[in-house]
Amino acid sequence: MTTLFRGGRVFSAAVPAATALLVDDAGVVAWVGADADAPGAGAVVDLGGRLVTPAFVDAHAHVAATGVLMVDLSLFGARSAGEVLDRVAAYVRDLPGDAVVTGQGYDESAWDDPRVPGLGELDRALGGRRGYLSRVCGHEGLASSALRAEVREVEGLEGFSAEGPLTLYAHRRARAVAAESIPLSQRVVWQRAALERAASLGVASIHECGMPSEGTSVGEADFSSLLRLSAEGGVPRVVGYWGELCAAEKARDLGAHACGGDLSADGSIGARTAALREDYADASTAGHAYLSAEDVENHVLDCHRHGLQGGFHAIGDQAIANVVSGVAAAAQALGVEAVRSMRHRVEHAELLDKQLIAGFVAFGLHASVQPAFDAAWGGAEGMYASRLGRARALSANPFASLAGVGVPLAFGSDSPVTPTDPWGGVAAAVGHHNPAQRLSLKAAFAAATRGGWRAMGDDVAGVLAPGAPATFAVWNHLSGELPDPAAAPGCHRTVLAGRTIFAEE
Repeated sequence: MTTLFRGGRVFSAAVPAATALLVDDAGVVAWVGADADAPGAGAVVDLGGRLVTPAFVDAHAHVAATGVLMVDLSLFGARSAGEVLDRVAAYVRDLPGDAVVTGQGYDESAWDDPRVPGLGELDRALGGRRGYLSRVCGHEGLASSALRAEVREVEGLEGFSAEGPLTLYAHRRARAVAAESIPLSQRVVWQRAALERAASLGVASIHECGMPSEGTSVGEADFSSLLRLSAEGGVPRVVGYWGELCAAEKARDLGAHACGGDLSADGSIGARTAALREDYADASTAGHAYLSAEDVENHVLDCHRHGLQGGFHAIGDQAIANVVSGVAAAAQALGVEAVRSMRHRVEHAELLDKQLIAGFVAFGLHASVQPAFDAAWGGAEGMYASRLGRARALSANPFASLAGVGVPLAFGSDSPVTPTDPWGGVAAAVGHHNPAQRLSLKAAFAAATRGGWRAMGDDVAGVLAPGAPATFAVWNHLSGELPDPAAAPGCHRTVLAGRTIFAEE
């Protein structure tokens, strides 16, 4: 059935004064224009003067982990080690003694006293249960004694601490063991909760960044179940990015769109594991590079052999340099245009200089970035300044520098690292701590909508024009102009390829 949406304000470059659009029975925009000129349709929806825009795309997320915060234990906003422990103790009060507890989101950099809970304190709060609490960045965590006892050879892994937080390979292994004990049925509950919440915020597509789970099959099972859930319909479209080195054939077999996403070239700034060219300002380390330039080259070659887009998580300037050097080496074998045509991605891309940005331009790399990182930790007084020093902190997340030379931007949340909040991401890009790196409202909105589609190779979606997929959001905003993102309107309806996946009650 064709459906006419009329009586609104349609944000369309094709027809700037449009008040209506027609969706055909294939879920494609068939017409855009004024109410008075509207063609007949099988059904009519009155927009009530509301604004219609392309729907948002969250170009980097972890859906099940996001659902944990909505359904189970969230540590976001905790203001001290004591509050973390209080939340844990309250959560486990009615759980059986053999339960495994996972939580996410503590951020000691925002506390007056940055001391994290000690091992004994954590054990007492958990009542002796197995538990793993991930830092907000997802690259560090606290493991209880009972869980540590189940992690084989953890003491010999890099990043191990007998009493304190685990990082690097020890963190990965302990987190995997904790995840292995969570039944898939519970993970599906988390996934559905996160997808439904995203749809209610005007998000019609999510790029899921899945990865192996250190010696277990949890990552593969979680990834496959999420793609099945998305295929059933009624929720945002999930585009799968599988982050495993030189595993393009496996990624394809899993149903992934690409072999990339959270294929980590380094860690995070908060955990001091992002790979830097110079030491951190507050520690005698330059972080950790998981991948060399040769690793990157081999991965890109593997992706091309199987016809898949590739990509890498790279935050620090040394990690990004390894990525650019590796892509350049692959281009020597494949040809620059062949590499550019695949639109390989760099996730996060926080610390870049002019030379690294030139590498993005040369090889057609897309920057999948999270403006909320700057809002949460950027500026002269934020966590980045503590870790990096003021000058490097203010140079981080150079959105305007990237966009100004034509590097395509796609906005994501990296949820649960920062919340699913697309308007908040737009607001963060428009209000970047460094005025020189701010984007215009229209440029930021485009990166949060069309940018996500372009980053996966689709140049048609993400606009409201005849022939484009009818994927849009209807906002409680009675104007044809984009709203102030800092005072974002509520979502009235979200439509994916002509089908409503959220409607305000």
